[in-house]
Amino acid sequence: MMSENEFIREVNDEYRRDRLAQIWSRYSGVFIGLAVLVVLGVGGWRYWQHAQAQQAEAASLRFEEALRRAKGGTPEDAEKAFAGVAADAPFGYRLLARLRAAAEAGKADPAAGAKAYAAIADDSAVGQSLRDLARLRGALLLVDKDDAGALNSLQSLAAPSSAFRHTARETLGLVALRKGDFEGAGRWFDQIAADRETPAGLRQRLEIYVGLVAGGPVQVTEAAPPAPAAPPPPSLLGTPLPAPDAHDSDAHEDAPAPEAPAPEATR
Repeated sequence: MMSENEFIREVNDEYRRDRLAQIWSRYSGVFIGLAVLVVLGVGGWRYWQHAQAQQAEAASLRFEEALRRAKGGTPEDAEKAFAGVAADAPFGYRLLARLRAAAEAGKADPAAGAKAYAAIADDSAVGQSLRDLARLRGALLLVDKDDAGALNSLQSLAAPSSAFRHTARETLGLVALRKGDFEGAGRWFDQIAADRETPAGLRQRLEIYVGLVAGGPVQVTEAAPPAPAAPPPPSLLGTPLPAPDAHDSDAHEDAPAPEAPAPEATR
């Protein structure tokens, strides 16, 4: 005989089956649609990954070809090759190609190279570290021309939080030395010496820089005027000897040497 608890449990199970059947009959289309979307989503993701891998492989081959052209060709040809890669390559190779194209442009025309680097530095889609790298390379192309924008970029990159502060400080110190501003150069070199993260190679060069600053400007003195030439000696008759003529000197050189006197016979 069925107990009361078993009866209640069977009733509950039957009720749940009826509810599930009702839910399935009402929302079966939704469940099937969700399952189809999941399958399509996974398949689409796999296809996108495959397509990206193919594009990256093609961009890699084109980038290697551009590198070969950069080694064996002219900067103009290399710049065009890298620009072609940057036009339709995936983001990573596109950014590398833009940096190399700017470098090749800077070899032929520093102003054009600096402009290409500035475009990368102003691109918000690029990471901050690479944008700072582009600013540094663009400034280095124009720093010898005393470009105000290049000097301002180097000063901003010389901040303590900048990853490129060491190169920026060294460059600014050398620029100050070239201009004869030994006090300004000393301030930049002091910042390099006080930074605990200064590379060892830069610390070795710093010893030379500090010595140049300590020596100060080079004092250039005028050379003393040459002493006047001595007058020609007088002749035995009290008149100066005539200046030797070119023909006489040639004749003197061509004349045979006088013969030595024969020794006297011994008696």
